[in-house]
Amino acid sequence: MDNPITTPATDAPSDRQKTYQELIAQIRALVEGETGLVGILANVTAALRTAMGERFFWVGFYTVSGNELLLGPFQGTVACYRIPYGRGVCGTAWARGTTLIVDDVELFEGHIACSSLSRSEIVVPVNDTEGKTVAVLDIDSTALAAFDETDKQGLEEICRIVGLGFRP
Repeated sequence: MDNPITTPATDAPSDRQKTYQELIAQIRALVEGETGLVGILANVTAALRTAMGERFFWVGFYTVSGNELLLGPFQGTVACYRIPYGRGVCGTAWARGTTLIVDDVELFEGHIACSSLSRSEIVVPVNDTEGKTVAVLDIDSTALAAFDETDKQGLEEICRIVGLGFRP
């Protein structure tokens, strides 16, 4: 990649929006023509973690396998291997088929605490080319209320691009 993003975004939404625009272009280039799904997921997590710095304490994918999510490529501390359908923030986002932003994970009923350092979370479903949820992108922060509409929109576009790598 010729122009990697190396400067983490600040907390200002306008700066984050610019970072997402650059990141989306970078991820399109990373994914285009690539068929190695594990490599795609690994590079996307690395690009997100690099672009967002410490604001994104943990970044990773869980892939759908039967009635559970299995840990995929990630950047961060040790994580849970399996998450049942409909459980925790990840399983709930999968079941609902929609992005979830949780300002305080302690207040989310059924939250699965993989790390006691996690304080807020955003989970975005990844759909394949036929619209079926095949994975979720899970991002945690050590700060309360770390995610907003700017993050939601940027991450949903990134997950749409990533979903093109999943072929039914």
